[in-house]
Amino acid sequence: MGRIIAIANQKGGVGKTTTAINLAAALAKRGARTLVIDFDPQANTTTGMGLLRDPGRRSIYHGIIDDSPLEPLIIQTGSDALFLIPSEKNLVGAPLELADQPDRERVLAKKLEPLRDKFEFTLIDCPPALDLLTLNALAAADSVLIPVQCEYFALEGVSELIDTLIRIRRSLNPRLAVEGILLTMYDERTNLSEQVRNDLKEFFGSQVFETYIPRNVRLAEAPSHGKPIFSYDASCRGAESYLKLASEVISNDKKGSGTRIERAAP
Repeated sequence: MGRIIAIANQKGGVGKTTTAINLAAALAKRGARTLVIDFDPQANTTTGMGLLRDPGRRSIYHGIIDDSPLEPLIIQTGSDALFLIPSEKNLVGAPLELADQPDRERVLAKKLEPLRDKFEFTLIDCPPALDLLTLNALAAADSVLIPVQCEYFALEGVSELIDTLIRIRRSLNPRLAVEGILLTMYDERTNLSEQVRNDLKEFFGSQVFETYIPRNVRLAEAPSHGKPIFSYDASCRGAESYLKLASEVISNDKKGSGTRIERAAP
């Protein structure tokens, strides 16, 4: 059975979309049939995977608002194993349109069930807010991958998010687990990055990925060319890091879907 991983953090600018694009591409490069769902109205994952903005194209917005299946919305990208359901700006209004629907937090979960076995991995790129869209993604997911920028308040932000995930597990999705906490924009030249990594490992232990994503100019440039890093510069350190991350995620898949959400840091 395929696994659904939400990539979430209530804070923006932490490398969430970069991770969605490049982890998906790395999983596909490892031979895993992978679907990305761009669930952010900004649609940066959509453009970062090479699709130009097109008001006439049907998107995930139509998938959750219309009474129609998601499969016709799937677009194959440059890789034989990598697929995308695009987003668009109208998705910003979806929470209001869903507000009066029964079981409104599980609309995406119900729509995704027929697709689960068609892909080894489905990655959902969530918006940078704990809104109804993110709640839908977390209700549909087996696990959550949490990108965290190496900065002073990283531990506090992750602690708040884990507290939220514990509540979601209790009320919406009892199977929800932590896929892993991913350090992004890691700068080996600074003591701060090392301190943040040590603090997170102290409080969250094995829930922190061994792989970290370095600050890398090529990673930052790739989205403007509409390409995953492997199509832009496969030899850079960012590409190497996402391949290592994919290996960790595949290893999690063999052991079981992530780790149980036990507690937040004190």
